[in-house]
Amino acid sequence: MSQVRVDLEDRPAAARAASGAEPAKAGAAPEAVVSLYAKQKKIYARSVSGWFNGWRWALVWATQLVFYGLPWLDWNSRQAVLFDLGTRRFYIFGLVLYPQDLIYLSALLMISAYALFLFTAVAGRLWCGYACPQTVYTEIFMWVERRFEGDRNARMRLDAGPWTFERVWRKGATQFVWIAIALWTGLSFVGYFTPIRELLPSAMAMSLGPWETFWVLFYGFATWGNAGYMREQVCKYMCPYARFQSAMFDKDTLIISYDAERGDPRGTRSRKIDARSQGLGDCIDCGLCVQVCPTGIDIRNGLQYECIGCTACIDVCNGVMDKMKYPRGLIRYATENGMAQHQTRGQMLQRVLRPRVLVYTAILIIIVGAFAASLAMRSPFRVDVVRDRASLARIVDEGYIENLYRLQVMNATESTQRYRISADGLTPMVVDAPKDFEVEPADARWVTIALRVPPDTASQAGPGAHAIQFHIERLPDANDATPVVASEKSTFVVPR
Repeated sequence: MSQVRVDLEDRPAAARAASGAEPAKAGAAPEAVVSLYAKQKKIYARSVSGWFNGWRWALVWATQLVFYGLPWLDWNSRQAVLFDLGTRRFYIFGLVLYPQDLIYLSALLMISAYALFLFTAVAGRLWCGYACPQTVYTEIFMWVERRFEGDRNARMRLDAGPWTFERVWRKGATQFVWIAIALWTGLSFVGYFTPIRELLPSAMAMSLGPWETFWVLFYGFATWGNAGYMREQVCKYMCPYARFQSAMFDKDTLIISYDAERGDPRGTRSRKIDARSQGLGDCIDCGLCVQVCPTGIDIRNGLQYECIGCTACIDVCNGVMDKMKYPRGLIRYATENGMAQHQTRGQMLQRVLRPRVLVYTAILIIIVGAFAASLAMRSPFRVDVVRDRASLARIVDEGYIENLYRLQVMNATESTQRYRISADGLTPMVVDAPKDFEVEPADARWVTIALRVPPDTASQAGPGAHAIQFHIERLPDANDATPVVASEKSTFVVPR
C-alpha cells in the first residue's frame, strides 16, 4: 500500500488547529500517514439457484466438454484438432491447413467480433456472463471453494478466524483441487499443439520438453491466478470490453435492470404487512442482489460497467419475491426505453430488429457466407513457385536459354496424390520436370523445374522478364475421378 508522509508543521496554523493536530513538543514536527490506495476488499459471492443459473452452468459444461474433450477425439487415425507447429500443419477435423491459409483465421476473428457486436447490441454482455473463460473458470473455482469452505458467511468466518487445523485443511484442500484443475487445463491447452496421447505420458514421466513445460505451467498459473484470486479484477480492470461496451449499447439493448419505480422506497417489512400502506416499494432491502454479485456492485444503482450480465441478481431477487408473494421481475432483463415507457416484453422484443442490429446481422451473414464458400471451393492442394536465385538465366546446349524454378506442392488431403506439371507463356518452350510425381498425405514436396526456350524465341521475345504460367494438375485416382488444376504465375528471364 502506497503511503505519503505529511509534515503538519508545514501547514498553516489555522489548518493545524482545524485538524486538531498539535506538535508533540517544541521543535518536533509530527507526521501524518495518508494512504493513496485502498486495499482491494475480497468479494464473498453467495451461491444462487434459479433459471438463469441453470443456463450458466449448462454453458460451463458445454464449453469445458469441448475444450477438454476435443484433443482426445480421433479423426482419420489422428487427433481431430491439432495445430502442429513443428510440421506447420493445422488439422481441424477433415481440413488440413497450411500457414498460407492464414486468411481463414482472419475470417474466424472477424466472425467472432461481429457476433460479439450483434449479441451485445441485442442483449448486453451475454458472452461475459455465460461463456467467457474468465467467467466459466471463476464459476468452477467458486464451486470448489464452496464445497470445502462453505457458503458466503462460512467463508467470511473462516477467513476472519485464526489459523486452526480446520482452516488449514479446508484452505489446503481448496488449493489442491484448484491447482489440479489449473494444471489439467494447461495440459489440455498444450494438447492442441502436441498430440495429447504423447503429451500425457510424458507429463506423467516428468519428461516434457522445455516449451511444453513452460506453456503447461504458464497457462495453469494464469488459470489458477485469474479464477482463484483476481476474478472480478480481470473483468473490471484488465478486460477492455468493459470499457467500450457502451459504444455497442443503446436505449433498446436488453440489460439487467432494477425497476426503481416499483421497488422504491426500499425497506424491511413483515410478509403480513401491506407495503403500500407503509409507503414502501417491493424491494425489502435485503441486500442479496449485492451478495450474489461476483463483481460486488449494487444493480439498484443502475447500469454499471462492472456488470458482466451474469443474472445472478435476477435469480436471487425472484426467489425473494416468491417468498414475499410479490410478482417476479423487480430485477429483470429490460431496455432503457422499455423501463421509461412501461413497455411490455413483446414491445421490447419488437425493437430487436432495429437498424444497428440489422447491419450487424447482414455483415455477419456476408462474412459467414464468404467463409463457407471459400472453404467449399478450396483447392485440395497448394503450390508455391520460387525462382532459383543463384542463376536467373543461363545459356545451355545449342544456345537455349534456361531458367530454373523450385515448386513446392502441398497436399491438403489425407491421401496420397499424383501430380503433373506443365508451363506456357513462351512458344515453343521445353519443360524439364518429373513426368508424374506423388505427394504423401498432408505433406509437401519440392520439385525442381527447368524451362528452356530456343535462341530464336528468346531473340523474338527480347531481353527482360516475360510472364509465364505453371499448371499443376492433380491426377484422378480411384477415390476421386475429378482432375484439379492450379495455375501459378511467374516470369522467364532472357539475358541481354
